[in-house]
Amino acid sequence: MKTYSNKNVFMSSLLCCLGFAATLPAFAADGSQATLERIKATKTIRLGHLAQSVPFSFADEKGAPLGYSVELCQRVAAGIEQELGIGEIKVQWVPVTLADRFEKVIDDSIDLECGITTITLERRQKVDFSLMTWVDGGSFVVRAKRPHGGIGDLDGKKVAVIAGTTTEGALGEAAKKDFVKIDIVQVKEHLEGLEALAQGKADAYAADQTVLIGLALAVRDKLQLDLADRNFSFEPYALTLRRNDPDFKLAVDRTLARLYRTGQVGAIYDRWFGKLGKPSAMLRAMFAIEGLPE
Repeated sequence: MKTYSNKNVFMSSLLCCLGFAATLPAFAADGSQATLERIKATKTIRLGHLAQSVPFSFADEKGAPLGYSVELCQRVAAGIEQELGIGEIKVQWVPVTLADRFEKVIDDSIDLECGITTITLERRQKVDFSLMTWVDGGSFVVRAKRPHGGIGDLDGKKVAVIAGTTTEGALGEAAKKDFVKIDIVQVKEHLEGLEALAQGKADAYAADQTVLIGLALAVRDKLQLDLADRNFSFEPYALTLRRNDPDFKLAVDRTLARLYRTGQVGAIYDRWFGKLGKPSAMLRAMFAIEGLPE
């Protein structure tokens, strides 16, 4: 009868365990299936988009998603498709709102949120973020020919702002710092804010500057608006994903860094912001800094 040493038995058992482990699906640190593994298995990536955040993330008359952030996500999907080498990946677009976008990421309804989300340390307790995709600042619009120099012009005025956004918090902090008293009018969406302005329920509508420019251009035939001369906050945007999934985050960041490093992001910028002129010095610096080498 053949005998085995304790060492041989241990090594044999270890190899069997390792072989079994190799057949198991990959899981993220929170116990959910890792995103890349799920994409590979289903050949589908789920991308969240907003309906009204022109020109970053919005829907056309047929509901098809469009915009700067949407196109970045499309490029990410193509990059993952190439990285996994599994043929064509189907993009499933899922409508989200500014109120439920983080919940959609956390509960695994979407893999990536393609909107106008500002990176904050508080939000990083719940979700993770890609490399920065944009830098912006909080601002406001008023009816044409109304005072719009800066936060001081809002003293004693009613200002509409989307509840729960970083803009709402930054607006309150800026007003407090400059001893300005404002009456906050909470709204749920951008168009609701513009309607409040048009109907006289608000004297100003506050949001991120680039979003306000896009909205002003979209409604210029119905509502003439003036943009504030000075911003009251700094807003760094990124794509939102689940925490504790480093492989998926790396795949997303790899595509974004390549777009920045090679200058391909220039054509994407021109497509959605060309009417506004060249990228700002701050935005060009962000592209340069985030264009990480391989």
